[in-house]
Amino acid sequence: MSELGAFLKARRAALDPAGLGLPRGVTQRRVKGLRREELAQLAGISVDYYTRLEQGRAKNVSDAVLGSLARALRLDAGEESYLHNLAAPQRREPGPAPRIRPELQHLLDAIQAPAFVFGRYLEVLAWNPLGGAVSFDFGRLGERSMPKLVFTDERAKQLHPEWDAVCRELVANLRAESGRHPGDPQLTRLVDELSSASAEFRALWAEHAVQEKAQGWKLIVNPVVGELRLRYQTLRLPDDPDQGLVVYHAEPGSASERALGLLASWIADAPAGQRRVTTPGIS
Repeated sequence: MSELGAFLKARRAALDPAGLGLPRGVTQRRVKGLRREELAQLAGISVDYYTRLEQGRAKNVSDAVLGSLARALRLDAGEESYLHNLAAPQRREPGPAPRIRPELQHLLDAIQAPAFVFGRYLEVLAWNPLGGAVSFDFGRLGERSMPKLVFTDERAKQLHPEWDAVCRELVANLRAESGRHPGDPQLTRLVDELSSASAEFRALWAEHAVQEKAQGWKLIVNPVVGELRLRYQTLRLPDDPDQGLVVYHAEPGSASERALGLLASWIADAPAGQRRVTTPGIS
């Protein structure tokens, strides 16, 4: 089955017929969610055409049809973008190794909050001192792929008490990236490696959930100051949309804000060689 067909089938199975006002039918449903004919009816297209879509046999799908399917499937903006990417893939070859402009590193260092830059494969490319001290000590790691760290490093469960939620978010983010870069061999290798290494990843990847990394909350148990509940915001860099700037911050007046202040003081008091590690690839 094609990626488009697998996504349509997964989202169709996730819908509750009763919640959409559809009858239960004369016989008991053999599968979860909507039948093909029910979704086709909701989207205003023929059952034959929808079947060909799900089987990967339909070509040149119009934006109008995709929009109707997105509404029928109750897709959010990120999921609808993923649907369009699958239906009309723009195959792009991997670009050169990502490089962090010095100005961007200077910006990171000026931010008085944990901040990172991540790349196409959700790998951490650069960070500021507080960012390097919040969770994984990136300066001491040879592996900075967040999917690999979360799914294969046992420390991830200690750092992230809400590990299951973190896993779901990462997989959904990675699925969104795969839609933007169909056929990317490095992304394919990453998915294959994670599928071999982690049963949790395999199960989540099969759900075809999609989420753009934008904003949310993270609960982190820091080894120095303890529990941190932080909100994060993500900004795509306009001159390189494969890179994103992520900034964490605590609620004003909260215990997490005080803990971040203590962590910043701890960094300032540490020897200079331990405060910051130069990121490979900085030009």
